[in-house]
Amino acid sequence: MKHIILSILTAVSISSCATGPAAQQGAVIGGLGGAAVGGIIGSQSGRGLEGALIGGALGAAGGNAIGNSRDRQRRYY
Repeated sequence: MKHIILSILTAVSISSCATGPAAQQGAVIGGLGGAAVGGIIGSQSGRGLEGALIGGALGAAGGNAIGNSRDRQRRYY
């Protein structure tokens, strides 16, 4: 349960730094997805929390970058 709460808080805090609507949505979705995948992979080595944190951060950064690109195409800047 701690992993889920921490992942959600991380995704929400990173999404506040995003610029447009697609960047915010991408950061949240990427952060949650990355945390889930990172937690699963990390739990295989006994380090689920670290995997979730790293996966969440990388997923949020990637989702923000993709969303920001979509915002620029739609001219939300």
